Formats: sequence, structure tokens, C-alpha cells
Amino acid sequence: MTQQTWDEVGGLLPHDEFRAASEAIVANIEQVIEGKTATVRLALAVLLAEGHLLIEDVPGVGKTKLAKAMARSIDCSVRRIQFTPDLLPSDVTGVSVYNQETHDFEFRPGAVFANLVVGDEINRASPKTQSALLECMEERQVTVDGVTYQLQTPFMVIATQNPIEMEGTYPLPEAQRDRFTARIAMGYPDPRAELAMLDGHGATDPLPGLRPVSDAATVRRLIGHVRQVHVADAVKQYAIDLVTATREAPDLRLGASPRATLQLLRTARAVAALEGRDYVLPDDLQVLAVPVLAHRIIPTADAQLARRTTDAIVSELVHRLPLPHDRQRSPYDTRPGGGNNGRGPYEPRRP
Repeated sequence: MTQQTWDEVGGLLPHDEFRAASEAIVANIEQVIEGKTATVRLALAVLLAEGHLLIEDVPGVGKTKLAKAMARSIDCSVRRIQFTPDLLPSDVTGVSVYNQETHDFEFRPGAVFANLVVGDEINRASPKTQSALLECMEERQVTVDGVTYQLQTPFMVIATQNPIEMEGTYPLPEAQRDRFTARIAMGYPDPRAELAMLDGHGATDPLPGLRPVSDAATVRRLIGHVRQVHVADAVKQYAIDLVTATREAPDLRLGASPRATLQLLRTARAVAALEGRDYVLPDDLQVLAVPVLAHRIIPTADAQLARRTTDAIVSELVHRLPLPHDRQRSPYDTRPGGGNNGRGPYEPRRP
């Protein structure tokens, strides 16, 4: 049986079909996660942007529950890895085992051979084991004993970690953090959402009874739709300006990588599609700057002593950077002050 590979996805969908499918997934997850609509939609945007998600927050706020609810909402293969200090790289990628009957080695796939891989407490495993995810997260493939195995689409790693408890943990290296498209925090629920949680979850956990509302084929079509979302040249330049600002900021000793620019744009496409648009706005990049860029940068020693977080530094850069004003006017348009033939400044040209 041939697996669906990373590049084999569809094209644009009717807006009603895309909205119905995406809203069904969000609503299904919200049966388990109360009062976190923005967080749930961002997690879905990362999936549709073909990225990976790092959920970092204190214990008990629903990190693993969000990851498992998303996995259960899509009828596709799901594997969960509990990262522990004794976990081996072969437990993640797979291992070749000698078969006594055939007198040959056969490959037994590891946990990454799934559409959604939930990595719980990823920073509890050693850097050697963490590095087993590098190839599959970036290249959608796994190489074992010189043989390369392609992963199927969709493929997403959702990892959780606790930033408070550092005893017995191994901080993620920069190369690993850079492969995560976005880092989000659940945060505490507001009192109303917490009361609703007590009413709905007090007797039984709704997660085991959650039923899928989509499948892998539908998600592939949603991904194909997101790939076709229009990005104006002015918006692309604005994305580059945002990332360049992190490389030149005096409070940072390591700025965001070119991979960050690419993933910022891909996630903006997904956010625009979820908002019902087929074009990206600069506002999409502003909203995504902190979750997509903040975990990739390293502050200077002075900034750390001043207790300046990377989130605060990125937010400040976003507020200082001017928005693009390019109206994409035709060079033959002589009308004063506009002339986009009814288009907004960042919309694609209509036939």
C-alpha cells in the first residue's frame, strides 16, 4: 500500500467546505478544552501549516489533554511517546531486528510512524533521544541503518514540557526548538471557564468519549487549500523585516533563522484561511510573531539579568516596526489615492 507523501495534497477548496471542516475540528477539541478558543485555533493552524507544536506551561493546565484531543478529533494514526530519561532513540525511530525464520533483518517502525505524534514531557529525555526527532520533523523521513523511510501526510509532532520543574530535565537545544513552528502556553482558565470545566468534567473525563470529526484525507485537502493562500510582496517583505529585527536587536545574542521566516509565512497562510480569507494580512504576522519567533531567540546576559523575556522582546520589536503601506497599485493607474479595481491592498488579482 502506497502512503500519501508530503507533497501529495490537493488545491483550493470552496470556502464553505474549508470553514465547515476546520470549525468542526475546533468545536470537537473545545468539548475537552474549556475557554481556550484562540489556543485551539492556533494549534490547528500549525497543523494546517505542516508544522510542529511545542506546548510549554505549568502542570495541570491541559497541555497533554489539548494534544490528545486534537489527535482524537482526526481519524488518523496517533502515537504517544512518554519521554523519560531511559528512552532510547530506537524507541522513537524504530529498529532493525533479526528474523530467525527469514534469516534477515526486518525493520520495526518506531512511534514516529504516525500522522500525529504526541511527545509528553519531551525535556525529560536525554539530548541523544531528543535528536531522534530532528530528521523526521524537518524532512518528513526517518533513516535507520542506511535505509530511508518516508513519513505519511499529515505529520505533526505535538510536544509538551514543563518550564518550571527543571530537576531531572534536559533543556531542548536550539536546533530542536527551531524545528517547532510555534510555542504556545495554555495559561490558567478564567473563572467562568473553570466553572464550566467543573460542571462538564467533574464526574467523568470527556476525552475518552471524543469521536473524530475529520480524517487524514480531509486534513490533506485543508493543507492543500492553505498552500494556495495569497501572500503579497509587501507582506513577504514585512515578514523578512520582522525576522531581521530579531537579528539586529541589542537585547538578543541569537536572532531567528530563515526557517523561522518560512514558518511564520506558512502559519500566517493557515491563520488567514481559518479567518475566511484567501490572502494574508500584516496583522496575521503581528499576531503570530511571539508564538513563532520567541522560542527561537536567545537573549543576552544583560537582558536575562533585567528579567526580560523573549516574548516581551519580540512584542516590543513588533510595536516598533512600521506596517507596510504598499497598496500594490498598477503602474498604469493614474487615479489619485487608490485604484485596486475593488481589491484590498493585499488581496490577489481576480480574473
